[in-house]
Amino acid sequence: MSEKVQPAGHIRPAQFQSPLPTDRLILRDTPDPEAVPMDVVFVGGGPAGLAGAITLAQLVQSDNESNGGLGEVEIGVLEKAGELGEHSLSGAVVNPVALHELFPELDIGDLPLRGRVGKETVYFLTENKAIRIPTPPTMRNHGNHLASICEIVRWLGEKAEGLGVNVFPGFPVDGLLVEADRVVGVRTTPSGLDREGQPGADHMPAMDLTAQVTVLSEGTRGPLTQAFLEWRGIGSDNPQIFALGVKELWETKVPLDRVIHTMGWPLPGDAFGGSFMYPLDENLVALGLVVGLDYRDARFDVHNVLQCMKLHPLFRPYLEGGEMVEWGAKTIPEGGYYSVPERRHGSGVCVVGDAAGYVDVPSLKGIHYAMHSGILAARAIFRALKAGDVSEAGLRSYTESVDSSYIMKDLRRTRNVRLAFKNGFLGGAIRAGLMTISGGVIPGGKISVPKDADEERMLAGGGPGSRPDGKLTFSKVDAVYKAGNQTRDDGPSHLVVRENVSPEAAELYTHMCPAGVYEQDGDELRVNAPNCIDCKATDVLGPRWTAREGGSGPAYRRM
Repeated sequence: MSEKVQPAGHIRPAQFQSPLPTDRLILRDTPDPEAVPMDVVFVGGGPAGLAGAITLAQLVQSDNESNGGLGEVEIGVLEKAGELGEHSLSGAVVNPVALHELFPELDIGDLPLRGRVGKETVYFLTENKAIRIPTPPTMRNHGNHLASICEIVRWLGEKAEGLGVNVFPGFPVDGLLVEADRVVGVRTTPSGLDREGQPGADHMPAMDLTAQVTVLSEGTRGPLTQAFLEWRGIGSDNPQIFALGVKELWETKVPLDRVIHTMGWPLPGDAFGGSFMYPLDENLVALGLVVGLDYRDARFDVHNVLQCMKLHPLFRPYLEGGEMVEWGAKTIPEGGYYSVPERRHGSGVCVVGDAAGYVDVPSLKGIHYAMHSGILAARAIFRALKAGDVSEAGLRSYTESVDSSYIMKDLRRTRNVRLAFKNGFLGGAIRAGLMTISGGVIPGGKISVPKDADEERMLAGGGPGSRPDGKLTFSKVDAVYKAGNQTRDDGPSHLVVRENVSPEAAELYTHMCPAGVYEQDGDELRVNAPNCIDCKATDVLGPRWTAREGGSGPAYRRM
């Protein structure tokens, strides 16, 4: 069947998206004879991976103290950032339940949290006004705490190392080592390659690590997770859909005394999302805009719209005279209950955290779900190691335990709320209200959605914007500098771009990417790969993201 011809000025991003390079991600090579032997390897040192590693180390320690017979278990955590936390970004208002689960002996004051949420306010914005509205039940944050996800991750890393976990920052992973239907380890990404991919003076070759169990804790839109699910034919009721969040940290002269969320302007009526402003300290404010990547205007630019939004009377008084000290962006899995893979385990492998899609969009929460999934994975792996069975059947208890946990119970309760907004804000708000009141009973069935890349776009107005002034509003180049980007200019591109990308698709990429990776030169698409901050938006709608040498990308400190 021939491809549907798009009208002039229209584009379906999937037409120009490269396929997932599964042959580069699923490796049937025999592990190197000098491979580093591990028992369990966590790929990704975020909240999910570190919580899992800590729990497994605690279980092994307890087993050995009671002469349980398991013996020593080598646990490794591979993190692509140069230091733990440098690639971690979140709002973040945190439910501390998973931290208490990890360390029940610690008081709340001993945990890496900034302070308890006191006041909170929700506004509906017009271009010049902020209309206060009742806080939706799902967005109430009583008992939750403000935090920096970077600080949480660094703290968890210290706890993991204190328990004997081997933490390896600066080691991204290129592919999964497999034998038949079993994952047997990973191969890391080489470093020191020149622009053509040839070894340079500082070349470090790839390294193999073997493991009885590999845990994919690589975060949103992880390429290894995508490859594993495709390789094993593991589906979900709905495809996963995503949002792009762009965030700034500001040192302000005017303190903020409450958590603020907004909806409405500056988003068009067919876009789902909203903004937040959180007080992290007396004079430190987190500000951001999150927008679903199913928006219809190919010229809509989340970064530029955020810059305009800061001029609104709600935000400007707090920011004026202050300084933007850090900037970043990331994608967020938004599909919820129906987009979680039917199983998140296989022979020698588990998938945890954002990689599995454990995010509850209506409550704006994902960190404690990620940590709890890592904890549950560790318990299942411990049982499998004790039984000497790390097959798919031996690890089945991980998926089963998640499915019976508060993770999936919470996601089921809000299963259609995000999906209700696919056809506009007003109708979505009414349906979401009914779903909230009924505990998800209305509507009874699943709302089906296509992949974000299959949504037709059109070249339209692009939404509001503002000229960067270097004080309140900033260009993408200035923003990337504030991300602390550490990528070499002379390295190979890690982005897989399809040939013969149309001018319309090129324009979509240019506006979509918050870091200015893509530029149009006439009808030609230029790719400035070193600008990339690993937000993965490009992987959702355009060129594929793959791992690059360790330590590349952003260097967040307080996000």
